[in-house]
Amino acid sequence: MYPVTLSGQRLVLREFTADDVDDLVKIYGDPVVTEHLSFEPRTRDQVAATIQSVSTAARAEPRTEYSLAAALISTGQVIGFARLAVDAQHPGQSSAQLGFALNKDHWGQHLGQELLTLLLRLGFDELGLHRLWGARSPLNTASDRLMTRLGMVEEGTIRHHLNIRGQWRDSVVHSVLEDEWKETDLQ
Repeated sequence: MYPVTLSGQRLVLREFTADDVDDLVKIYGDPVVTEHLSFEPRTRDQVAATIQSVSTAARAEPRTEYSLAAALISTGQVIGFARLAVDAQHPGQSSAQLGFALNKDHWGQHLGQELLTLLLRLGFDELGLHRLWGARSPLNTASDRLMTRLGMVEEGTIRHHLNIRGQWRDSVVHSVLEDEWKETDLQ
């Protein structure tokens, strides 16, 4: 499925372009935003390389990586990064991991909820997947509330899952199944 364009009320998920580097640096280069992510803040060059890499992956057949820009419909500004990675090791299993990040200037405006809802729509309604899951930092209570609000069930903790900034960090896993998604009024 290429190119992806999926719109909500205020956001559109779309493919990244080279013009998105500066907007993405405001997300991936910000230590406040990356505090709970699985990597340290990235430089402009690293962000440019990320966009190049995800643009190449977007054209793969079969496509298993959906790393998308979350842009405001009103201005076109990229304010988020949305990722859905289909399990390529077990393609018949129909499962994917999702992840997302939002520019801190747009926190508290329910844009994270719209972004995650669009990712769930992509996975279930567009790609026909059976299970979507995400992992969060145990300290990221905002992501906990958001995933729970959208019907994702906390499954458990992966202990010492990531080594970030020289320290081991656990990850808390949440998931939602396609039949649970169909029972919500969010599609």
